[in-house]
Amino acid sequence: MIQPLPAATKSEFAYQVLREQILSGELAPGQVLNQAVLAPAIGVSTTPLREALRRLSAEGLVDLGTHRDSRVSPLTAEEARDLLEIRRSLDPLAASLAAERRTTEDIRLIREAAQQVHALPDDPSVPDLVAHRRFHAAVYRASHNDLLVTTLDALWDKADRYRRLGLEARRSQADRDQKDGEHRELLDCIVAGDVDGAAAVMRRHIDTSLGATAASRLGARPAAV
Repeated sequence: MIQPLPAATKSEFAYQVLREQILSGELAPGQVLNQAVLAPAIGVSTTPLREALRRLSAEGLVDLGTHRDSRVSPLTAEEARDLLEIRRSLDPLAASLAAERRTTEDIRLIREAAQQVHALPDDPSVPDLVAHRRFHAAVYRASHNDLLVTTLDALWDKADRYRRLGLEARRSQADRDQKDGEHRELLDCIVAGDVDGAAAVMRRHIDTSLGATAASRLGARPAAV
């Protein structure tokens, strides 16, 4: 995962470090967060650490305890379903707007990102994850809808934990080839200005995504068609 950016305060630094560790899986779902252990490990006192934990709790990544210890929020079927339903609506919208509004520069950036993206392996490296997000972010930005881009960026962070669960199912090479083909189809539709085609490819991409696999493994009811 991407390393935390330089922080202006100790609280911000603690927040960035813990958030990165949670999203990357270094701090596992349900893991106890002992403040007496975490504070010296991060290099801050308990006061900025508590402020960071409160921010992470507001984002749904941490469950605050009644005493000193908190926990990394568990993965749930309900959240997996919610993420899948929202992305099934918003990702195709972003793709269709990208096909309608893309500029020459947008096409250049999407093409550039497409050269680096490949279906995620079972144990993805940092470059794998960065390339995957970079491609989808380039599509989102080409929609030229700032609120939509901000929303999808936030959903991507939360969905990363479920993607890791989905990878435990160990996809076949045929499944990976399908994902790579969808990336190419999406690029072609956006370049061609095919609004309906871009939305259809993205919807299919989400329906067979790692997030959908995670939702199924957790026993979530399928997203409505």
